Amino acid sequence: MKKVVVQIAWYRRDEWPLLRSLAADSDKLENTYDEWLTVAEKTLSQLKSTGVKAAKVDVGVNELAQWCQRHGRVLDGGARAEFATEKPAPPSC
Repeated sequence: MKKVVVQIAWYRRDEWPLLRSLAADSDKLENTYDEWLTVAEKTLSQLKSTGVKAAKVDVGVNELAQWCQRHGRVLDGGARAEFATEKPAPPSC
């Protein structure tokens, strides 16, 4: 039986302002990259502590925006999550 891997979008510090400027739901995103990183690392740790295999998926904001445009999606939480799940899992998974 194959274990499911939860893929978590992992953003780049230098692209955080761009993500916030493009996101339709920017009011739901943390104001700073450091705030987001704290929440993301806590989520990753909680998942792993419950036995869920979780992996960071590198997300380039321009790549995400292009994906949203190709799929007719608004760049929001749902699109960010779906984009992360569609990317190939990191090799360590």
